[in-house]
Amino acid sequence: MTDDDLTDLYAYPAELHSPWIRVNFVAGIDGAVSQDGVSGGLGTPADKAVFGELRALADAVLVGSGTVTAENYGGVEVSDAVRAARTARGQSEVPPIVVVTGSASVDPESTLVTGAEVPPIVLTTSHAPEDKVQALRDAGLTVVRADGDLTGDVVVALLQDLGLQRVLCEGGPGLFGSLLAADVVDEVCVTTSPTLSAGTSGRMATSDAAVDRPMTPGHILLDDDGTILVRWVRAREMAR
Repeated sequence: MTDDDLTDLYAYPAELHSPWIRVNFVAGIDGAVSQDGVSGGLGTPADKAVFGELRALADAVLVGSGTVTAENYGGVEVSDAVRAARTARGQSEVPPIVVVTGSASVDPESTLVTGAEVPPIVLTTSHAPEDKVQALRDAGLTVVRADGDLTGDVVVALLQDLGLQRVLCEGGPGLFGSLLAADVVDEVCVTTSPTLSAGTSGRMATSDAAVDRPMTPGHILLDDDGTILVRWVRAREMAR
């Protein structure tokens, strides 16, 4: 497949009036979402190609602070061709990382802050420590505070206020679970890597209570090495 093919397959809906939440995860055949605490070892060439395409199409990359730390996040990097395509679509040249953390737990000296071309945005709460919030603002970050807890629907409302509608969520499981609990997940892109990992790895989504969110496949791709990439779309979206 060409890059243009991937762009067509993963394009967001043309008309959006509220944030479209797309979640992306990679897992092994046995369901492991990480090896030794990180997901990078599960990636394959096909997964990395789609990962880059998903970031290239997004207005923002949404991620929980625990995942930022565990995966040693940096800012999004894009090619000149991607910058041109984004500009043509009316998007910023580089999508920001948006970190969800109720306690403003982002290290101002982390790679995410010091190495990002576009300063991250932090979504936190009114009861986050003032010194942490001020340290992030002093480092050049935008900090947005919610009055209550950062539930899934509150996160979506904050993204709407920021004008970020094409949203790519890269985890972790707790953030994914809160978005599912609020029923605001529109699609999930799942890569199944052709490997078995065992270990104590967790699942893609966790929450206090189980939910039932019917999904239907938007498309299924199979690479020569056995990698399977499925774009699952919320059933009611497909019915429109």
